Amino acid sequence: MRMSHDQMYARVLASDASWNGRFFTGVLTTGIYCLPACKARKPKPGNVRFFPTCEAARAAGLRACKKCHPDDFARGADPVLETVEALVAEIRANPADLPDARAIVRRSGFGATRVFELFRQHYHTTPADLLLRARMSTAKQRLLAGDAPLSRIALDAGFESLSGFHENFRRLNGLTPAAYRELREARSFTVSLPAGYLLPYLRRALSRDIHSVTERLDGNTYTTVVQLSDGPAVLTLQLAPDSVHAGISRGTAVEAHAVVAGLLGLDEDAAAFVRLAKRLGLARLVAGRHELRISQTPSVFDGLLWAIIGQQINFTFACLLKRRLIERVSTVFYGGLCAPPTPAAVAALEPADLLPLQFSRQKASYVITTARLITAGKLDLAALRSMSATRAERTLLAVHGLGPWSVNYLMMRSLGFPDCVPLGDTGVTSGLQSLLRLEERPDIDGTRRLMAMFSPYRSLATTHLWQFNQPVPT
Repeated sequence: MRMSHDQMYARVLASDASWNGRFFTGVLTTGIYCLPACKARKPKPGNVRFFPTCEAARAAGLRACKKCHPDDFARGADPVLETVEALVAEIRANPADLPDARAIVRRSGFGATRVFELFRQHYHTTPADLLLRARMSTAKQRLLAGDAPLSRIALDAGFESLSGFHENFRRLNGLTPAAYRELREARSFTVSLPAGYLLPYLRRALSRDIHSVTERLDGNTYTTVVQLSDGPAVLTLQLAPDSVHAGISRGTAVEAHAVVAGLLGLDEDAAAFVRLAKRLGLARLVAGRHELRISQTPSVFDGLLWAIIGQQINFTFACLLKRRLIERVSTVFYGGLCAPPTPAAVAALEPADLLPLQFSRQKASYVITTARLITAGKLDLAALRSMSATRAERTLLAVHGLGPWSVNYLMMRSLGFPDCVPLGDTGVTSGLQSLLRLEERPDIDGTRRLMAMFSPYRSLATTHLWQFNQPVPT
């Protein structure tokens, strides 16, 4: 796509990362060249010249920016990101070796401010929170692996006290450590809900797809078929104001608990977002919804299908297309409900198979091609969860058919990254217009600028904006 000087300069002002590598920005007054998304101070338009490659910029006598490292990006390397990823891998492997965030800063070789900036940018979190979750992951593995005393597990994972271990474990998992250990032999369990949990909003989330053939909500009983590691199983939830009782028809309750915790949004920091909204003077965004959480999709593939099917069409029609796809590749599994499609089942289709179901040729091709990438091992959905947000975003944007809206939706709804915005989403722009009393809905650049104030909780901000103009559920 050929762009004018003004169009490219607009991408620079917007810090639009989707144009990184497609052109490079030369600043004549400083003698450097940058990526469009560089966070350095924006140059005046008369001082800018654009180049198609780094080589062209260097030939003009410019040198590479030391903040955004355009040469590294052009050759596919990112040494700063790789350094942070290596540090995070070390934290996750041995969380007890680093007692606190200060130790992480010392280990990194960067200054404290820079470390916090890098963790927020690449992992959407703080060093302290990432360390806590690394300790939690280690403790969960130890709980399932043997019968060591809880005190020993807590100490080995890096927790300073048994009480702190219990408190954090229950907050993030809805279970005590002892109850989590019992999942190895159980087919049912009861998850405690946070105080003030908004059950009506959960019910609305679980029943929003009126065409669904994989799930059903009947009063406070939710039944769905989920894909576990060894095949489909029926998951049943009994919803109550302070708890959710879950039962799984087969497989392990450990896998079922992970699905349930995601559906309930247990590990999201709703309170922190409420505090941020109030500091911004936007308390009405969260009024009556202090405990609103993001209900995660049961699997990453479920979210991926929806991100492709749902883009650029209305919600009801997207639900209908998804139903037709499921009925095409699946059969009734239990009580009239079908098992969700697997990548292999979708990969076996041809685009012509979906055209009679009212899929566009392009959308049919995207769905099937992506499924084939998964089955061929070229797109590892499980690995996305442990990647940095930056790496996950780049990996997904490289998939043909996934744009910024689809990728951010998937990262938010299926991978649990807390600082994502599905740019171009009409629910977000309508919510911003009402919340900020704007004369018209913001465009993508305007949305990006306005949503920046909610970082690092833009995923929760998105969820609140989706609900802002909706009636209160009962």
